[in-house]
Parts: sequence; structure tokens; C-alpha cells
Amino acid sequence: MQVLNAEEQVMVVKFKTLAQGCSLLLLAGAALASSHREAPFITTSPKVDGTDFYMFRSYEGIAANGTGGRSDYVTLIANYQPLQAPYGGPNYFQLDPNALYEIHIDNNGDAKEDLTFQFRFTNKLNGVALPIGSASTPIPLIQAGVVSAVNDPNLNLNETYTVNVVRGDRRRGASQSVTKGDGNKVFEKPVDYIGGKTLGEPAAYEAYAQKHIHSIRIPGCPAGKDVGNVFVGQRQEGFAVNLGTVFDLVNAPASFLLDPANKDAAGMGGKHVIQKANVTSIAIEVHKDCLVAGTDPVIGGWSTASMRQARLLNGKPPSGHQASEKAGGAWVQVSRLGNPLVNELVIGLPDKDKFNASRPQDDTQFLNYVTNPSLPALLGIALAGNPAAVAPTNLPRTDLATVFLTGITGVNKPATATPSEVLRLNTAVAPVVFAMQNRLGVAGEVLRIGGPANLSQAVDLAGFPNGRRPKDDVVDIALVAVLGGLCVINGDGNALGLNSVPGVPSLTSACKPSSVPLGAGSASIHDGVDQATVPFLARFPYLNTPNSGSAAY
Repeated sequence: MQVLNAEEQVMVVKFKTLAQGCSLLLLAGAALASSHREAPFITTSPKVDGTDFYMFRSYEGIAANGTGGRSDYVTLIANYQPLQAPYGGPNYFQLDPNALYEIHIDNNGDAKEDLTFQFRFTNKLNGVALPIGSASTPIPLIQAGVVSAVNDPNLNLNETYTVNVVRGDRRRGASQSVTKGDGNKVFEKPVDYIGGKTLGEPAAYEAYAQKHIHSIRIPGCPAGKDVGNVFVGQRQEGFAVNLGTVFDLVNAPASFLLDPANKDAAGMGGKHVIQKANVTSIAIEVHKDCLVAGTDPVIGGWSTASMRQARLLNGKPPSGHQASEKAGGAWVQVSRLGNPLVNELVIGLPDKDKFNASRPQDDTQFLNYVTNPSLPALLGIALAGNPAAVAPTNLPRTDLATVFLTGITGVNKPATATPSEVLRLNTAVAPVVFAMQNRLGVAGEVLRIGGPANLSQAVDLAGFPNGRRPKDDVVDIALVAVLGGLCVINGDGNALGLNSVPGVPSLTSACKPSSVPLGAGSASIHDGVDQATVPFLARFPYLNTPNSGSAAY
């Protein structure tokens, strides 16, 4: 059981989720991108705004056949605090010590967490002061000189964190501390990339950040498989999307979006404006045998952030750091992310805050947004001034609901699947080296080999939506699906079984080529930014060195 400390107890009183379905992988969660500032409330609390969730078999140091290196491990990355301006000093972007950040794993398909990794943060003010005449005057910055070491004496603010693993319900299950190899329960976080004078050029900062990759021991995992890695720190924004254009009613002509030659016209080889921003990553690498249960290799994952139910603001705060509020009461979930941009572009505006506060086990309440989505009609209005111009007519959209709620039979559907929105990963599928990864995930690989009949020729079946890797271009994959690409593949004979949804017999439709206004052209749409051109690391934590706060932009 989780136990509140004495102060938290006082505050509580005081305030009272390959065969037949390979082509379905075009869907990728019925979303267009990742989750940045997606709901009304979360825009007021950026420190707990979850932006991206990645879950994939680690590919650091692996051989061409997917073995060796870190191939037996799964990397989980939860990003928070979107679109950070690198020069955002003097405080930069610490995580919230009054929040609870969590990564959840469902390993039996019931849409309820079976494992949860909980992260809590502490910000320690070191009180660096300078003698000014007869006075000792505290400095206004978080650093007093060059920084290069863990717990560097020139840091005026140190950020540390703890990690707990909870088995069962996230609030009522058994909680144990994740530790360093020496048993220490406190982990250090690197200071954000303030700039070159403080932290050196990018290579120097990355070397400093790597000192904060901690080897860990996870209690309760199988013997010999209870070790892993953890890193929390600032990274370059790795998600690529033509964000401003998309939200400005898709401010680009259809001829541009349907021409494959333009797939990176706005991305500029990984130098799109979004790649000039940073994000804060919580990354943990865990042996796959520690995450699965029984013989089913499929797991579901999602991230959340929670805040205390109430807070008191002090009109006369004492000296210190973040001393203006006193938070207390029960934890209240305010952010949730599994598949990318579900809340941003699928869930309707009235229910965005509700979705962020919900749990996967209750997702049938949002079913209408998937089976009768508004996005295709909006795209029709934006591109042709007609809501029916590009919107598939097979309502309810059983093609989208199949992947969105259950996973794909033979790919990433668990043996027993409760309909729910989580990112699903088949841990039995071997990882693929970065250079050989298909930017369109499994869908791109199936298209590359000429269809499901040629699966024996496939090289990369480890991509989105079978988990999600940094290189997977979820935007382009999802655009194809939203505009009916799945129904074109399904054909008139229901070859892929998309006219119904497994486990939901009341949902049926005529998912076939004649229901798709764009026809085969639906496979060509893109947003003009190629995810594959964004720079990444070939090792944990995989997301790239952050942008320097003093670099020229």
C-alpha cells in the first residue's frame, strides 16, 4: 500500500488505457500527431502536460537480425512540458514537485494497469550567495558558473527524483522503491541546456547528460532480469509535424498534400521549427520479461500526470523555492496519453478534459468519437469547402474502431482485449536497427513488400502502431487511415474483416473502396514534414541532445 507522509496526511484531512490485420497498421490510433496543449485545462499547467509516449523494443547495439545489444529490453519514454523555448531562463523547465508522473502497463488486456512506474521530483535550492559589500546576496540564477558534473557545486538548484513500481491498482497496489545498484533511492536529473558558456557545446552537454543515465534495480522482476536504466532530462523535441499549418485549417493545397515528392517540403531535413524546441523526457528501460504476464507477449502502455486535488496560495510566501503554494488532497489525473494525438484531434472539445482525467477501462464512453469522427469532415471543409469531399462513408467507422480499441489480430492484439485506447506492443517482435526502420512503421513495410501475401519478405514489423519508436511517422500513417486507406485495402470482399469490430458485435459497416472518396489516392497524403529526417540517438534515451539556450535561431 502507498503511505502518505505526515505532511500529506495533514493536507488530505485539510482539503478533504499479423496475418489478417497487417494492413490495419496504417491507422496508428486515429490521430494526426502527438499531444501538445490538447485540452483546455492542461494549457494552464504545462509542467504536467504529457506530449508524447513511446514504447518499443530497445535497438541499442543490436545486430542486423535484431538480437544482441539491448534487444531484450523495452524502452518507455513519456515526454512532458511541450514546445520549450531553449532560452527560457532564468528558471527553465523543472518538473513539478507537487505532481505525480506515471507510466502504466496493462499485461493481460483488461484495460487496467498491472504495473505502474511512479516518478516524484524534488527541487533543492542551494542558496548560493555572493558577498556584496557587507551583505551576502543570493544570486538570481539557477547556476553560478560552469556546470559539468552531477550535483555540480555551481548549481543553485538541484533537481532529484524517486521511482516507485506499483503492482496492481496505481493507488491501492503494493509499492516498492526502484533503486540504483548501490541501493540509493534518489536519482539526479541534469540541469536544462542553459547554453554553451555554462554547459559547453552540444557534445559536452550530452556527455554531462549521460552521467545522469542511472543503472537501476526493479524489485519484483524475474531474477537476473530486474536491472535496467532510467533517465529524466531535457531533450530536443523529436516529434515532427507541420503543426501551424495543420491547425490553420490545413493551410496547404490538396495538390501539395497528395504529392509524395513534397513529404518533407516543410520539414527541411529535420530542421522544422518544432525541432528548435525542447521537451522534458522521463525514460526507463525495463527487461521485457518484467513487463509481460504469462504467455501473452502483448502489453498496453500509457502515461499520465496527476496533481493534488486542492492547493492554497500564500499571499505572503516565505523565502525559498516554489513556496507560494501548499498542495494537498487526493491525486487527480489531469493528463493522459497512449496513442498520439487522440485527445488533440479525435476527442471533441467538450470532452477533452474528461478524456485526460479518464482511465482506459472506461473508454467506451468515447466510442462515438472513433466510429463517427469529425476529422474527415473537417479535412473536407478545409481542403475542398465540402465536409463530404474526402470523408469515408462507412459509418460507423469500424475500420478505425478495430485498431483504436482492440489492437490488431496477429500483430498487437492481446489474447483477451477489453476495448480501450492504449499503445500496444508485441514484445515477441524483434527490434530493428535504426537505419533499417521503415518510417511508416509496419504499414510502410507491408506496402514496401507488396501486401500481406508477401510477409515472409518483411524486415521491419516492429514499428507503429506495434508500439511507437521515435522514427515512426505517425502523422502520415494516420492521415492515410482517417481518409479511408484501410477500406481500399479491405476491398469489396471484406478481406481484412473490417466490416465489424472484434468483441463489439453491434458495430458493422461497409468498409470497401466505394466508401472512400479519395480512392487509392488516400495512400499518398502527408503533412509535408518527414519524421525520418529528425536526428535521434542510437542508444538510450534515444531522443536527441536538446537545443542550447544560447544558440542562434
